Amino acid sequence: MSDTQEPPLVFTADELDLLGRSADALSAYMGKPVLAEVMDAEETGFEWVIFAVPLDIQDDPSDFVVVQIGGPNARIIGNKGGMTIADGDVFDCEYLWAIQLSDLEGVRFIKVDQEGEEVAWADTLHDVLPFVMTDELAPESDDDDDLDDEDGGDDGEDRDADGRDSYGSGGPGTPRTLH
Repeated sequence: MSDTQEPPLVFTADELDLLGRSADALSAYMGKPVLAEVMDAEETGFEWVIFAVPLDIQDDPSDFVVVQIGGPNARIIGNKGGMTIADGDVFDCEYLWAIQLSDLEGVRFIKVDQEGEEVAWADTLHDVLPFVMTDELAPESDDDDDLDDEDGGDDGEDRDADGRDSYGSGGPGTPRTLH
């Protein structure tokens, strides 16, 4: 690298962790594996991560924006949606979106949709992710107890061991806080 060439933009370890946890949250939310692969900054000068769902055999690829995830030395982050992926495995996947790094002032992250359009940009990663991600436990609300009383009680049917509903802190389609 010459003295005038800028170093490539790369994700921090904390950002990679958050991106991996986002893929895991999406896997749980969608009920399908969501893979997140980090693309090297070598060609573009910045890293980016692509989120995609592996296609099933019965899926018609013409119904989706298809990308390939994996390959030799692929950097797939997160727990891989429960899949076992060997080095060199390649999967045809439905492209969900990508997040690329940027060196624009006040913009570190740019979210790119299925059409290749830049649809969100922010200086913090949390602002372009689909879920509220924190390491802190959300305080219990007294309003939750009132809801149980209004409908005749809680049968516990859709609650996990912590007493939270099976969708997290909200319902289907509601962003949830992950711990």
